Amino acid sequence: MLYCVKEVVTGKDLKEFIRFPERLYKGCDCYVPPLRKGQEHDLMHSASLKYCRRKMWLALDEAGRTVGRICAIINPRYNEKYGTRRVRFGWFDLIEDVEGARVLFDAAEKWAASEGMDELHGPLYYNTLGRQGMLVEGFDKLAPFSCLYNYPYYVDIMEELGFEKECDWIQYMMPADQGVDDRMKAIAARLMDRYKLRVADFDSLKKDRDMVRKFFRTYNECYDGTVYNFIPFTDEEIEEEIDQIMGQLDSRLCCVIMDEDDEVAAFGVSIPSLSRAMQKAKGSLFPFGWIHVLRAMKDFTLLDLMLEGAAPKWQNTGISAVFHGMMAQQYKECGARWALANPQIETNNAVNVWARYEHELWLRRRCWIRKIR
Repeated sequence: MLYCVKEVVTGKDLKEFIRFPERLYKGCDCYVPPLRKGQEHDLMHSASLKYCRRKMWLALDEAGRTVGRICAIINPRYNEKYGTRRVRFGWFDLIEDVEGARVLFDAAEKWAASEGMDELHGPLYYNTLGRQGMLVEGFDKLAPFSCLYNYPYYVDIMEELGFEKECDWIQYMMPADQGVDDRMKAIAARLMDRYKLRVADFDSLKKDRDMVRKFFRTYNECYDGTVYNFIPFTDEEIEEEIDQIMGQLDSRLCCVIMDEDDEVAAFGVSIPSLSRAMQKAKGSLFPFGWIHVLRAMKDFTLLDLMLEGAAPKWQNTGISAVFHGMMAQQYKECGARWALANPQIETNNAVNVWARYEHELWLRRRCWIRKIR
């Protein structure tokens, strides 16, 4: 089969780009469709586009039918920070045909080379918090709403095209109501008393824009230099996250520890799983999709652990015992049964924290890399 590529330039092209996966994954019980409006915002109006450049293409067969898509992104802040000349790819979906993938990557590489880039890696988002990482293990598991899903043949295509592993993210499933042992409780109590730590009123915090900004500055600080490929949020990205996310968080599933100087010392943020609700919504909150989402927000059976970390000066102090203990108690009180950890780089020592708890490797995701030819 011969394929050609078409750059996405019109509103009609964009609509096709966004909706193609809905056809590709139709009938797949593990795929969770993102909201179309959210995708349109990310592709056209994201705050990250203040500094990122991107192009999108569709792969078409001889009859003009879409068989694949790709978005190529140049993040100059990333390249400057890490001393690289890389273009990242995302929004990559394809039928089972390596030739279709070849024409998509050829288009992405041709543009990247014209911009002075010499490596291609992904799937990645503009920044570190977006959907990224190609699934390489756990194809029979329901995808978290905040993560990508793909068919197993994607891995074979990447290997056939000469891509190599750059890094893997892993995710663990664990009982949410298992609590923490007495030793950790004792450590937490001593730390709270010794350092005059306190648990913030999360409902009040999320309404205080300055405090939320402080939260995201701590997020930047705690991951910068410790998380592979991390890119700190810009001020514009922080404002966007505040507008889109903070108001939806439930205080029963979040914990922020403040120190005696009223600075964020550590944090943990989780949400109810929205995967089944988003499947029922079929890409739109209207007219009835919002009902499924609203119901899911009140169902704490399965939680997605979104973020957790500690400010640099509090790392390696045992403060994880504090917010793990707090959140474990909150989970018990709200009747949560299972929790799926957020994707973490397998080489990051932070993944070792789960060794203290009953857990099972659930999902593995990969970032691939290849020299531009």
